[in-house]
Amino acid sequence: MASKIKGTSPGQFRATRPKGGDNLLSLVDAPERSPVATRKAAVFLDRDGVVIEEVDYLSRPEQLKLIPGAARAIARLRKAGLKVVVITNQSGVARGYLTLKTLREVHALLRRRLAAQGAALDGLYFCPHLPARAGGKGCDCRKPGLSLLKRAQARFHLDFSRSYFVGDSTTDVLTAKRAGCTAVLVRTGKAGRDGVYRVQPHRVCRNLPAAADWIIGAGSRTPALRRQADGRRRHVQGLPGP
Repeated sequence: MASKIKGTSPGQFRATRPKGGDNLLSLVDAPERSPVATRKAAVFLDRDGVVIEEVDYLSRPEQLKLIPGAARAIARLRKAGLKVVVITNQSGVARGYLTLKTLREVHALLRRRLAAQGAALDGLYFCPHLPARAGGKGCDCRKPGLSLLKRAQARFHLDFSRSYFVGDSTTDVLTAKRAGCTAVLVRTGKAGRDGVYRVQPHRVCRNLPAAADWIIGAGSRTPALRRQADGRRRHVQGLPGP
């Protein structure tokens, strides 16, 4: 198993294209063309317990189940002009519960399931390494390390201070706060009961759809968000569009 990970950039496997199709996990970190002064807002998502049902070390594609409403929430966030990026720790690879090939299959299925409901992710980054407490070397790509978030930041020209991190664990909350993002804890998955860190979120929501409602409704921090909010109000009030 170690030979599969050695020499591989965490979360990026552009050189390992599986036979028979494109590698849907291949992340090319070339920055998007955008004015230097333009910084975008994003919503970072944990995977397990936020987008898909929590499974202890999910190791087979057939175990993947979307949380009800998650796909529509992701579609709404992207329609509002926010980048949506999954950041996930997947130490099951280093523990031998699944291979990188199987993890790619899981994530390819995730993308297909989202697409079937009209949703898509702008990026998906993962760390396959062990945590330090389990014998790992303490990599910075594993949350609450910020390496993967910084890669997404560079790729999409993100402003962390205008961005959100939605997670189900205290690790996710700490990651958000270390990056300077707004930390949103959902009551699905671990629901913040993991007890790994003593840290409080900025907001607690029932699930990802509720978090999306709050981000879009309370945020209105970008022109796109304001336009979507204005459009909803006009629709409810029966007013003509702008």
